[in-house]
Amino acid sequence: MPMIQLLVLVLALVAALHSVSARNWLSKPLLGDDGKVYVCSDKNFFAFENNGSIAWTLLVDYKCNIGMAPVHGGHGKIYLVADNRILLINYGNIGTFEPAAEVFFGPEPGQQAEAEIIGLSVSTLSSTVFINIKNQGLFAYRSHGRLLWSVGPMLYQFGYRQGCRKNLTDCYFASVPVLDQCEASIYISNTEGELYCLSVRSRHFRWIQDFSSLDKNFTITPGNNGHLYVTVQARALVLALDAFSGNVLWQGSIGPLSKVDCAPIVDSNGWISIGSLDGFLYSFSPTGVLKKFSRRNTENSIVQVGPFLDCSGFSVYSSQIEMEGKVSHTIGEYTIVSAFRPKAAIFTMLVPATGSIYWSEGYPGPFSTLLSKSDLSQFVVNEEIFLTFLAASKIGTPLQCRTIGQKLASSCSQARTKLVSIYTGNERAIVLFLLFESVLLVGLIGLVRFCCTFWAKRKLKDQGLGSFLDKRLQKKALDGTITELEKKAAEEAMDNEVFEKLSDSVRKRECIERKLSSTYSLGRDRTKSQSKSLLPSYMGKTKNYSFQGVKQQKLTMFHTLSDTSSSESSSEGEINVVEGMDSLAKTKGKTPMVEDTSSSSNDEYH
Repeated sequence: MPMIQLLVLVLALVAALHSVSARNWLSKPLLGDDGKVYVCSDKNFFAFENNGSIAWTLLVDYKCNIGMAPVHGGHGKIYLVADNRILLINYGNIGTFEPAAEVFFGPEPGQQAEAEIIGLSVSTLSSTVFINIKNQGLFAYRSHGRLLWSVGPMLYQFGYRQGCRKNLTDCYFASVPVLDQCEASIYISNTEGELYCLSVRSRHFRWIQDFSSLDKNFTITPGNNGHLYVTVQARALVLALDAFSGNVLWQGSIGPLSKVDCAPIVDSNGWISIGSLDGFLYSFSPTGVLKKFSRRNTENSIVQVGPFLDCSGFSVYSSQIEMEGKVSHTIGEYTIVSAFRPKAAIFTMLVPATGSIYWSEGYPGPFSTLLSKSDLSQFVVNEEIFLTFLAASKIGTPLQCRTIGQKLASSCSQARTKLVSIYTGNERAIVLFLLFESVLLVGLIGLVRFCCTFWAKRKLKDQGLGSFLDKRLQKKALDGTITELEKKAAEEAMDNEVFEKLSDSVRKRECIERKLSSTYSLGRDRTKSQSKSLLPSYMGKTKNYSFQGVKQQKLTMFHTLSDTSSSESSSEGEINVVEGMDSLAKTKGKTPMVEDTSSSSNDEYH
């Protein structure tokens, strides 16, 4: 994109035909919520009605800076830069004994102001005034005058310098601090082409972007919708930034601009609009879609100033000047535009999002004639002043007017929460790497589990895995045998041979279970409760049971406690067997007879 150098030989559009002196030039205007237009001229501060008549005048004793517009301070307050001082105007005190104007920042009357004020902005939500002083930094004051914090363009974090990295001696903040009410952020640039984002509440930087590769001079426009717009006049570029991270979302080319400080406006639909010397009004959607508007042939037309928002915030007033001659030619990387003798002008009200035109009027016309007969005829009226009065008069708008707070609420609702991007490299490589890590982690977990199960148990290593598996197979076989014998005992009376076989199987199974739960234990073979013996016992003594069946056969059995350490579990199990055999006897119609004996001899059968 070639760089553009502008040479514009166009003087201000004059509303009155009679001559005016230099003291009748007006400063940049401020359109208040009350519909009045506030401007300053020389040492006088004026409030105009929307028809051009003067509502009131205030002598401020200091010569105002006509290059800076007054700033709305909320609750009947306006801040004004005059003679490198900041004046606080309480227009609610006009006509009372209270002073209507006082020095908010700067030396007292009679003293010379040494500091040069580059710009100021006011946050009405936090009641904070931000002042940029050349070669000193950015200062934040409470509305009652107390200093909150100050910061310079050089920032040191974690031992590294951020900001003014290319020039330490002559680097300072060079732009007006710009507020983003939705993000609670301040944007400001330095002389080296670096853009800073700070928090309204503290002196800490959120991010810094370097645009010196494009140009060191650019304007900043907050979108109040999650976006921030940077206009580079030398490159004829508009860049949209993410207000949260500072990353460039998109950029668009426009025509040559008339001034270095040309700034676009953002409407409540999120569209950004700016006029160009090629005669077009350029409008970009929030996603970067471009629309170009022109009411006349652009061959001899120019748009010198940016459009103005109407009272609803959705439409804009723009101007297009028809010149007697316009020449554009390129020298190297520079484009030079020369225009002379304005012949006519046309003012238009349109909605950039839809392209709808609600009102249009040429100059001279009914509204300009009205202004020429008012108090405004005593001053030089350029396009910017004229567009401000158009917006204040609400001419041609079918839309309902809204306050500044309502406009902010509407635009802020368009902002979306941004997620922090940790890495912006190859996403496919990241997914593959995470997948590899997951597989590796799962394999490591399986390996650790395997080692803990089979090799962490020393006893298993000593006894051998083969013996362990044999014992488990023997236990399963004994379980099957015991189950069959129990079913057989439930169906018919047991003889001595069957009962002996059942008791031997139970003892063998108990022996195997003890070994599995001790010598070969893997932590998985312990039963929920200890094995219960089928042989009854009572308090260390043998219990004898006698059954008399249908065949008049008598069976008496007793069991001696084992000398092993599992006597407690055996006793509990044997008592359960007694209960089972009692129930069996009842179902068979047999009467058990219990005999206690203290004999510790071997098992006997009668």
